[in-house]
Amino acid sequence: MRKEMKFEIIALFSISFLLLLLLRSVEAQEDSAAVDQEANSETDYEEGGDGVESDFEKATSNILADVVNDRIKNFTSVFKDDIQENFGFCIADADADWDGAFNFTNNSAFISNCAKKSKDILSRICTAAEVKFYLDSYFGSRASSKRTNYLKPNKNCNLSSWVSGCEPGWACSAGMGTKVDYKETKVMPTRTIRCRTCCEGFFCPHGITCMIPCPLGAYCPLAKLNASTGICEPYHYQLPPGKINHTCGGADVWADIMSSNEVFCSAGSYCPSTILKNPCSSGYYCRTGSTSQQRCFQMATCTPKSANQNITAYGVMLFAGISFLLIIFYNCSDQVLSTRERRQAKSREKAVQSVRETAQAREKWKSAKDIAKKHAVELQTQFSRTFSRRKSTKHPELKGFGQPKPGTDAALGAMPPMGGSSSSGTSKGKKNNNLTKMLHEIETDPDNQEGFNLEIGDKNIKKHAPKGKQLHTQSQIFKYAYGQIEKEKALQEQNKNLTFSGVISMANDIDIEIRKRPMIEVAFKDLTITLKGKNRHLMRCVTGKIMPGKVSAVMGPSGAGKTTFLSALAGKVTGCTMTGMILINGQPESIHSYKKIIGFVPQDDIVHGNLTVEENLWFSARCRLSADLLKPEKVLVVERVIESLGLQAVRDSLVGTVEKRGISGGQRKRVNVGLEMVMEPSLLILDEPTSGLDSSSSQLLLKALRREALEGVNICMVVHQPSYTLFTMFDELILLAKGGLTVYHGPVKKLEEYFATLGIKVPDRVNPPDYFIDILEGMVKLNTSTGITYKQLPVRWMLHNGYPVPMDMLQSIEGMSTSAAGENSSRGGTDSPDSGNSVSFVGEFLQDVKHIVERKKDHIQLNFLKSSDLSNRKTPSVSQQYKYFLGRLGKQRLREARTQAVDYLILLLAGICLGTLAKVSDESFGSLGYTYTVIAVSLLCKITALRSFSLDKLHYWRESSSGMSSLAYFLAKDTIDLFNAVIKPMVYLSMFYFFNNPRSSITDNYIVLFCLVYCVTGIAYALAIFLEPGPAQLWSVLLPVVMMLVATHNDNNEVVDSIGDLCYTKWALEAFVIANAKRYSGVWLITRCGSLMQSNYDLKNWYKCLICLIVSGVISRVSAFFCMVTFQKK
Repeated sequence: MRKEMKFEIIALFSISFLLLLLLRSVEAQEDSAAVDQEANSETDYEEGGDGVESDFEKATSNILADVVNDRIKNFTSVFKDDIQENFGFCIADADADWDGAFNFTNNSAFISNCAKKSKDILSRICTAAEVKFYLDSYFGSRASSKRTNYLKPNKNCNLSSWVSGCEPGWACSAGMGTKVDYKETKVMPTRTIRCRTCCEGFFCPHGITCMIPCPLGAYCPLAKLNASTGICEPYHYQLPPGKINHTCGGADVWADIMSSNEVFCSAGSYCPSTILKNPCSSGYYCRTGSTSQQRCFQMATCTPKSANQNITAYGVMLFAGISFLLIIFYNCSDQVLSTRERRQAKSREKAVQSVRETAQAREKWKSAKDIAKKHAVELQTQFSRTFSRRKSTKHPELKGFGQPKPGTDAALGAMPPMGGSSSSGTSKGKKNNNLTKMLHEIETDPDNQEGFNLEIGDKNIKKHAPKGKQLHTQSQIFKYAYGQIEKEKALQEQNKNLTFSGVISMANDIDIEIRKRPMIEVAFKDLTITLKGKNRHLMRCVTGKIMPGKVSAVMGPSGAGKTTFLSALAGKVTGCTMTGMILINGQPESIHSYKKIIGFVPQDDIVHGNLTVEENLWFSARCRLSADLLKPEKVLVVERVIESLGLQAVRDSLVGTVEKRGISGGQRKRVNVGLEMVMEPSLLILDEPTSGLDSSSSQLLLKALRREALEGVNICMVVHQPSYTLFTMFDELILLAKGGLTVYHGPVKKLEEYFATLGIKVPDRVNPPDYFIDILEGMVKLNTSTGITYKQLPVRWMLHNGYPVPMDMLQSIEGMSTSAAGENSSRGGTDSPDSGNSVSFVGEFLQDVKHIVERKKDHIQLNFLKSSDLSNRKTPSVSQQYKYFLGRLGKQRLREARTQAVDYLILLLAGICLGTLAKVSDESFGSLGYTYTVIAVSLLCKITALRSFSLDKLHYWRESSSGMSSLAYFLAKDTIDLFNAVIKPMVYLSMFYFFNNPRSSITDNYIVLFCLVYCVTGIAYALAIFLEPGPAQLWSVLLPVVMMLVATHNDNNEVVDSIGDLCYTKWALEAFVIANAKRYSGVWLITRCGSLMQSNYDLKNWYKCLICLIVSGVISRVSAFFCMVTFQKK
């Protein structure tokens, strides 16, 4: 009994002593030798005993296992500096990664088993110097050349000393009593005695004599000899020749999966310990290197021993759901827009009806006010006559009111009965009856259109009405009426009990102030335009002016410079030298100062085809009318233009494009003109607005323009051979000859009279404009008594008006020039003095380059030209225009829903193909699959983004030249495309991710794809703006492929590496690989470091890559915006 108690006391004492040593080892870390001595001093049990394990042996094994585990975990403090210096690119957190690989706290049975097998286990574990030697040799061989399984010669294994422990799968001991410092990083201890096989769960490399625990996720059983092959399986080393007692040991290497895949826990199984491997259960999946089994999703297919869960069902469901939504979106977008437009149309009609009713009320009260004024004057006269007892047989009529003669009963006869006053008398004349009748009609029939005729109640209104440019627009009259709705309603309520004094107060209180359009008169003197570098006159010596309130026509044969003349008036001539003078309202001011009130209608019908007629006009009105103008007033402006242009029947019809038929060509032309009319311009310039129109459409258009002219608008337009009816509707005519020379400038009515003085008469039944243009073309031979030719007509005009005539033109009329000189004069070009001298090819080439540079410079200066604003019109701000652009683009994109649906379906198919074919492999962390992803997404998104600006260049050039904000336009486009940047990654990942199921989370993949789409969209903007559509598409295809080849090259070329670092494909691919590599730990640690080292990636650069993609997208957008405002159409 005493012996048993004595034995238990000794065991407890020994355990306490070992625990004390463990604490000292953990805290002071200087007890290595003591622990070795204590462990080696124990009784050396023979291997293969009777299998009975005492409590003392079990306690000792567990203590040793804890000591080994603690020492292995403490290696991080030793290696931390080296890890940060050499492996910082693949190990972001050294403690976490080392703990994930060598924390055996939960399952250290393999260490306990090894301790039971080898009591000197502490002298067999590798020190920090040996672990560092192994890792340095491994990564050093990978960086320099092809890796081998042999380490460099060292202290224990070299040519002079090669013990059994140097063989793969074997290890040796340092000996009893030998101090082993595990924190030593430079000197390896001597281990050459008691060599034996490596313990299970450890690996013993070829070339060193110590053991290293296999990391978590590895499976390291003892090897077995294959007698037929002589290989120790499952490993690949052989027994050394000549050593009969040498047997297969444990694992020999831990490296990347390509070199040591036998160490990794196989797919379909999980390894909770390095000596235990369990097959995956049904409903679970186990990837390669797993330490536990992962539960599959509810609808995923997971059979026993599944390496990955099959979540294709989720992908199919998501694909079906997205396809269903896209089909609905595809088919219902037009219907949604139509319904919305109908509701908006009803609200606009209500607004118009309300303003029209208010206008009628305004005219009624105006008539009442005029009557009240007349009665007030009459009463004043009667009172004065009564109290002064003076009789007057005749009183002078008061000017400005047009009232009846004072003293007669006609003045009071029209006044309705009022409380507190009465009048008596008989009516003399018909004036009283007419006023009474009109007022009665107004009260009894409020909807009568005659109720707001300006001539009602005062015949002198017509007499004193403003003429020509003093007239006001109908919308301005409506503006006042709409602004007084509440006041007029109150006046209507007061009318029931209105006294005489109330009528007088109403007449004096209301002061109508209607704003007039500012007038623009353009005068030009000796205007000459010469093409730079060619010394060729496009226009020469043009003098005259165009005045407000008149419609001026510019006519002439082809090559006469008609469009050049209009461009000169609008200040849009580039690449030319312009001399002479252009005066605005008699002042030498820039025409750009009045840009907000100048309308320019281009020759081409630049109208948005996917908007309705009303939407096109409404957008132009909102962006270009005054910002302080209320919405109902803008509605009235648009309504007036639609009515004047005869577009009521097609107001809700799409204008149409080449692919989709819309309104007719004539209606489209009128919409093109209406875009400028709705902004109520003071100067309206039109380039061939009647081309392609029939006679009736042309007359309708010209009538609308004449109504604008009656409001004081200065209208100048180019026409080609108009009909006689159309020709007589013009006020002024500018007739140009070839070379931009003036033949006639004056009233249309005096055209034939002027040419008659030159002996040129229009034959009967011949249209005068056709006849004169045929003369200027040289198609009609002149038979005049004066002997004049068509080439002399410009000089005749200049002499007729007393303008100075250039010498070369004067010679042609005097007959002093040769025929060649006359022909040159007719073209308006004169050769330079040294034109006869021969110029070398290089000199001519340099001159052309110089002229091209000068034209580019002029063009850029024109785009950035800033002039003071003299238009007195405050248009909507950038933020307001941004809102308007955003609404318009939203409508356009909804109408292009079918194109958007096709884009999404293509992305879905790309995700299916790449998710099925380009699997994300564990060996490269999905580098190949993500490479194809970057290329495919870049290509598809670039092609889509090209449409944003390639198809709308002409529209932007027109809108920006009219004063609309380029920044608002660009930001609205980018905002709409940002929707695609959000949706497209989801569409692609719905297929790619669920068909591939990589280890990285879907959130990480989405973030990287979003940044990638944002980046490539900006690059596509720059390509679309700077290049033509064809080259832009070619570059969009080539760029991602070429940049990916540069980014993934393997040659050690510094130049190529530097270029690759600037490629967005490298940043995107690196972000994908890093997001995936972070999910690999434990046994994958060396594989992760090796793969990232080979690709030159850094684990800490994930956010940096995302920032680079975003910054690249921002820079490309800034570049695109600069190109958009700089390199516009010539």
